[in-house]
Amino acid sequence: MKLILSFLIICSSCYSQDTIRLKHKSYTSLYSNSLRYPLLVEWWETKSNTSCNNKLGRKDSFTPDPLLRNETNVNSYYVGSGLDRGHMTPSASNECNGIDVLNECFYFSNIAPQYHVLNAGDWFQLEDFTRKIAQDKDSVHIWAGSIGVAKKIGAVSVPEKCWKVYYIVKTKKYYAYIFNNSADKQTGVKAHKINKSDLEKLIKLKIQ
Repeated sequence: MKLILSFLIICSSCYSQDTIRLKHKSYTSLYSNSLRYPLLVEWWETKSNTSCNNKLGRKDSFTPDPLLRNETNVNSYYVGSGLDRGHMTPSASNECNGIDVLNECFYFSNIAPQYHVLNAGDWFQLEDFTRKIAQDKDSVHIWAGSIGVAKKIGAVSVPEKCWKVYYIVKTKKYYAYIFNNSADKQTGVKAHKINKSDLEKLIKLKIQ
């Protein structure tokens, strides 16, 4: 299914020339050169690309994006930082589409620094939930990204918050969530649900 990135810059001075649109086989990224993380990543999850009998194993082959090699050559900053390399489109959603697609999701154009408690907690739970929806209702359109600067690890900004929106084609409904990127105790995915319009105002992007 063709990826279509549809976004509206609400504040023209917020991103300007700082952002680069990077299109890959399984996702499209709106990457910030200054923050060194993606503001938005867009992809689809379907029954066929999330469930198969010959799933590839996760390889953790994090690497610069060849379409923007210098700006995404950031792995060294994560080493010893205590932060996870958090996927936007997850590895587990890309294991049925061949090694090239799986490798692409490990490009740093798809990665943001996340505290482990979030990455392995509510963020992971929402990833797993959208795959189950795709396997039940088929086509799910998903957007995920980060916002803000809590601190820096070298040249990479650690976002204050991480967010996700998904749209179920069969029901024609959107669902939006925002999470504090912190080491705080997890409170469950439902506690982070937000109105899509409120999320769009916060991230200054229109999701559709």
